[in-house]
Amino acid sequence: MQERHSNREQYFKEQIYTTEKHVIPFVREIRKVDKSISVLEIGCGEGGNLMPFLDMGCDRVVGVDLSEGKIENAKKYFENHPRKDKIELIAADIYDTNTIGKFDLIITRDVIEHIHNQDRFFEVLKNYLAPGGHFFAAFPAWHMPYGGHQQICRSKFASKMPYYHILPVFMYRGILKMCGESQATIDNLLEVKSTGITIDRLERILNKRGYRIDKKVRYFINPNYEVKFKLKPRVIWSWLGAIPYFRNYFITAGWYLISLKDGNQSSTK
Repeated sequence: MQERHSNREQYFKEQIYTTEKHVIPFVREIRKVDKSISVLEIGCGEGGNLMPFLDMGCDRVVGVDLSEGKIENAKKYFENHPRKDKIELIAADIYDTNTIGKFDLIITRDVIEHIHNQDRFFEVLKNYLAPGGHFFAAFPAWHMPYGGHQQICRSKFASKMPYYHILPVFMYRGILKMCGESQATIDNLLEVKSTGITIDRLERILNKRGYRIDKKVRYFINPNYEVKFKLKPRVIWSWLGAIPYFRNYFITAGWYLISLKDGNQSSTK
């Protein structure tokens, strides 16, 4: 297990860095990002991704996360911020939080791969997008070397071995048990296996649910790795990116900015 997985303050600072240096510039290539916009983060954790928006003067910044513990930590991190009254942190399931209104920009980072029934999620998401609003998503593609999040394992072998999360469940579980991982960690990783999403599947869902992809980048070196490992972000080579399926094993992250096609409305919860 890397230190950053147990040191939540370090993780909080890493989120701030990547959002300031990479996420906001990515979004700004398509739409305005300044103090006039409202921002919602789904799966906000301790809220590091929201700090840059609060700092730039946004009057409405909201974070929602299932974990009450993470939300409580987030409140502590923001308690001395001069604009703390402008951020709202909510411990809730986004499927059940239907009174927070609509937002100009909704973000998720390393969250979609944990959401059950992603097809339904993208329908429900429409309830939170303001007219002309955008949704930013960054996630590790399932077939990438550590798409199963096995880096959270305590065993050095289990945390560093790539690709074995793709094996059948019984083999994957067996390797984790042999490496001495706790039942809680095994259950966590098997849940990720059940919800992990590929680049291709995401794009099929977006098309089905009436979204337009305004920008997408497939990374060979994830921008997150700059602050984590001092590696410069790299887009996957065009020739490799053009090879269906095979490319998925080399795409460490997909970054998307999407919006609703004209006239598309939410139809179901």
